Amino acid sequence: MFEYSKTVLKKVSFSSDLFCKELEKALARLLPHEINELSIWLKLFINNKPELHICMNLIK
Repeated sequence: MFEYSKTVLKKVSFSSDLFCKELEKALARLLPHEINELSIWLKLFINNKPELHICMNLIK
């Protein structure tokens, strides 16, 4: 599920609304250690996408 979630998030990264919705779905499906991995991946992925930074609030 972790890899699938990353794939979906990459595909919807053009829209912050879609990205946040898919991130919420991913957080509901993933195990705690996968959420930690996703958090690390997200920080790297959205580093040059400031419009997606708002979605990081969902992780905390």
